Amino acid sequence: MIRRLAVLMLLLIPGQVFAADDGVTKRESRYSVPQTLDRLEAVLKERGITVFARIDHAGEATKVGLNLPPTQVLVFGNPRSGTPLMVAHPTIAIDLPMKALAWQDAAGKVWIGFNSADYMKKRHDLTDEQAKSLAVVGVLIDAALK
Repeated sequence: MIRRLAVLMLLLIPGQVFAADDGVTKRESRYSVPQTLDRLEAVLKERGITVFARIDHAGEATKVGLNLPPTQVLVFGNPRSGTPLMVAHPTIAIDLPMKALAWQDAAGKVWIGFNSADYMKKRHDLTDEQAKSLAVVGVLIDAALK
């Protein structure tokens, strides 16, 4: 009873935002982790979107003697659309440039995840118009998964 009351009180704290989900949109990929991000990188470059970095978490884990299933992050964005968002809402810089995470789960399935536009809108108090530029990520990922 006390535990339930404590949880309820946390939900009522002013200024706190509690999302129904974690804000990460996840899609299954029929490709390996590297292939999934290779395909996404090709789609991004084809559309003139800058790829800033690719982080191979599993590769780095191996270097220190640890095992991690294939896990990579692609960091990308368009300064023409991201900069105005950062001017209007400086905190969005913590989430920009955009990132796509590809990982292999324990069952061997490959997934790709990214911050949803709705999550970013709520997290940074964006207008509908401002959030539109972020929603294109899902379309780009869909194109890469075909």
